[in-house]
Amino acid sequence: MVYSSFDPSADFARCLDQEDQLYHYREEFYVPGNLIYLDGNSLGLLSRRAEQALLKTLDDWKMHAIDGWLQGEQPWFYLTEKLGEMLAPLVGAQPDEVIVTASTTVNLHQLVATFYQPKGKRTKILADELTFPSDIYALESQLRLRGYNPHEHLILAKSRDGRFIQEEDVIDLMTDEIALIILPTILYRSGQLLDVERLTAEAHRRGILVGFDACHSAGAVPHFFHQWDVDFAFWCTYKYLNSGPGGAGALYVNRKHFNRLPGMAGWFGSRKDRQFDLELDFTPAENAGSLQMATPHVFSMAPLLGSLEMFKEAGINNVRRKSLELTQYMMDLIKHEVQGMGFAIGNPREDYRRGGHVSLEHKEAARICRALKENGVVPDFRAPNIIRLAPVALYTSFLDVWDAVQKLKRIMVEKQHEKFENKRDVIA
Repeated sequence: MVYSSFDPSADFARCLDQEDQLYHYREEFYVPGNLIYLDGNSLGLLSRRAEQALLKTLDDWKMHAIDGWLQGEQPWFYLTEKLGEMLAPLVGAQPDEVIVTASTTVNLHQLVATFYQPKGKRTKILADELTFPSDIYALESQLRLRGYNPHEHLILAKSRDGRFIQEEDVIDLMTDEIALIILPTILYRSGQLLDVERLTAEAHRRGILVGFDACHSAGAVPHFFHQWDVDFAFWCTYKYLNSGPGGAGALYVNRKHFNRLPGMAGWFGSRKDRQFDLELDFTPAENAGSLQMATPHVFSMAPLLGSLEMFKEAGINNVRRKSLELTQYMMDLIKHEVQGMGFAIGNPREDYRRGGHVSLEHKEAARICRALKENGVVPDFRAPNIIRLAPVALYTSFLDVWDAVQKLKRIMVEKQHEKFENKRDVIA
């Protein structure tokens, strides 16, 4: 930890900022209205480098038109592979094991269509009941497409307390009826970081393929997917990776599976030198790129060229270190400043189990979130009672965290939240 003894003063927060090796990166980001922006778990801020990368891509379109696919600083025809190479170190993958393509749920559909091969009594998919619902919708859809009843063939590991999933409970469900396992790296409500290495080893010991949804960890937590022998993974890039609203998704496929035909083939999954032969027989790329389907959304990908430059400079291990320090400092402040006001910290306290956000629970969470926004602090609400606070290593300062908790305290003391209804906005 950055400090050996906690001090609740603003001066202490300033001292922590002076010691922060990543502090200068905050100047790279646009913070609208000088807000304290703690919603990075839903949408990261725009950086100047991401903006310039997008503008450069627009300029390439202006200057080269159709020839932008093979000309310009970053030819669009190879953009998905280039970004995959840049992303690979953040998740511990080899360069050809990662591709930037489509979006999270589309990529999940593609991966399940590719890796779910029911045979004999192995017909069921194992997930967990606390995962992001879109993953469940996709898994149910894939089961129905294969003629299986999701109520019988989708097995959900239960939570003992509504916050966390115990790895032992997942492992107990890895029976000889399970064909595929899909789990999150981090639970999106509580911020619990699952033991990906252990779960992968236990699945493989039983002959089961396993993949992970890394939406809430990519860019905040380093992974070692190749070393851990994870079969596949998928994630978005608009949260901690700051690619912008609707930014492209990404996926990882262990190279031992490169010989698999994609479950849903499309022309952009072709081998690059054969793609424009336009033959009716599909010749898949000999890497993760084979799982691409359609022409890439170039403008949704371009900001990543700038954003990932900063991650390369900063280093994902340094990002993780500061993220842990920020969330620990936030929890210490919350305990000191708003104790007795009905709050509970619903995320793991231990570093090895905690992701990149603090999950603050309160029965009036929705109206407190509205009051925070009125006071210049941007959180996000997750039903039924969670205020999700995500300090981001590249642009959140320790003084930001101190200010946010002081504003939270003032809201509660002055009962400012009571003027709002205790229900979420259309978008939470």
